[in-house]
Amino acid sequence: MSSAIDFVTVSTAGLESSPHAAALAGLRANEARYFSNKYNAVFATDPAASRPELVEYVTRVLASREIVIQSRPLEVTELVVDGIRWTHVFYESGLAVNVLYTLAEGGKRAVGFKLCMGMDIPEELAAKFKFVRQKSKLAGEIRGSYFVIKGEFTHE
Repeated sequence: MSSAIDFVTVSTAGLESSPHAAALAGLRANEARYFSNKYNAVFATDPAASRPELVEYVTRVLASREIVIQSRPLEVTELVVDGIRWTHVFYESGLAVNVLYTLAEGGKRAVGFKLCMGMDIPEELAAKFKFVRQKSKLAGEIRGSYFVIKGEFTHE
C-alpha cells in the first residue's frame, strides 16, 4: 500500500532498518518536496518487496554500467510527470537511486545517486563516480552523482 511522503513532518516509516533512517527519511522528504513544488505531484512510496518490478528495472539499468548495489532495497516509487518516468529506490545503506527516463525519443535519460548524510560512499560507486555536495533543509547534506543512460530500458 502506497504511503504519501509528508515533507513537512518527516517520518522514518518504512526506513527503520537503515542505520541512517532519519537522514534517509529527510532525503526522501526532499524528493517529495521537489515533486510537489515542480510538478504538483504526490510522492508516494511502497515497500520494495511489494513492487519487485521497479527494483528489477533499476537493477537492469545499473547493470548496463556494471553496477550492482549491495544494499537491500527498502522502498520504491514511480511517477510519470510531463512525459518523464521517474523511478526511485531507497536502500537500507542510505543510498537513493532514481532513474529519469523521458518517454519521447531523444529526451533526457539518466540515473541519479544520492547519499544521505552520514553514510560512506558505497564501494560499488566509489571508484566510478565523484559526488558533489548540496545542502537541504530536510536532509542536511546530500551528496549526489549521476550518469547518462545509453540504450532503451522498459519494465513493462
